[in-house]
Amino acid sequence: MSSKIISHFILRLKLKFAYWKAKANDFVVPYSEREKCYFFLAADYGNLGDVAITYAQTEFLSERFPNAEIIEIPISKTFAGIKAIKRIVKKDDIITIVGGGNMGDMYDDIEFLRQLVIKSFKNNRIISFPQTLDFSKTLSGRFSLAKAKRIYSSHPNLTILARESVSYHLMKHHFYKNDIKLVPDIVMTLDERQTGESRKGVILCLRNDSEKKTDVRDEIVKLLETSSMEYKDYDTHIGRGNLSQEERLGELHKIWSAFSHSELVITDRLHGMIFAFITGTPAIVFPNSNFKIHACYEWIKDCGYIKFVEESTLGDSDDRLLNDFNMVHNSILQRFNNIFCE
Repeated sequence: MSSKIISHFILRLKLKFAYWKAKANDFVVPYSEREKCYFFLAADYGNLGDVAITYAQTEFLSERFPNAEIIEIPISKTFAGIKAIKRIVKKDDIITIVGGGNMGDMYDDIEFLRQLVIKSFKNNRIISFPQTLDFSKTLSGRFSLAKAKRIYSSHPNLTILARESVSYHLMKHHFYKNDIKLVPDIVMTLDERQTGESRKGVILCLRNDSEKKTDVRDEIVKLLETSSMEYKDYDTHIGRGNLSQEERLGELHKIWSAFSHSELVITDRLHGMIFAFITGTPAIVFPNSNFKIHACYEWIKDCGYIKFVEESTLGDSDDRLLNDFNMVHNSILQRFNNIFCE
């Protein structure tokens, strides 16, 4: 048995013990007679891409279910939240799970939590919002995928949304007993453009973690300095956890404002690209260590101002950019709305 599989078992034993210790009273569900839509694994940590997904998903659910009470369960409160909600959940309540890029063995702790939610609410419709599927081809990754297949397939009413075509085809193959649909990352439904703002300088939004493919920063900085262009670094990870809703929203508005005042964003982060899209900011995008950026780029490649790697020519008139944004954005919104009209 490989060391990674052993680590997998140890991690899951620790998480199961934490679940056993958790108390339902540690998560308070506000009482009301309204139907409820529960939102599990909401990001309360410092990854602003995941925070933006949480914000966009809450906004979408509030608009789609105006008569329902949207109850957000932060990922740090998952165990207590499951126990509390299992006491009161009704058959017609909808369970949703956060979207993102953590369906796989790279983030095995989050994958465990997702599977726990799915196992805990067999009598409810569950919608897992747009995810990238990325189980490695290692023995440990294949082992983790087999476990996910078994748990997902056992749920009678589970819809899994893929946020790009690569994950969609993988999900259709592995989770063929579930309802699989293809929609963009939920953050693409937002429109955070600021009209009339002046733009100056370049933002570098580059990775420094396990998903980094190549280190292009030094080369880019040399080019910018040779061109006498102002630049600053702005990561989508702020390195803090247990953020309140107010803190999360404040950090999102900070980065969106920074992008909106920038002439150009250079990034190899998926949500660096998506934040550029929703703020109408020209961007040059480099790939990361897997397929998710290039695959998600397909949704917005026609917007006119986001260029993937080799294509670095930015421009066109403001009218053209406005029309292109509206066309792409409206198509994304319609695709999401169609999911809930079936």
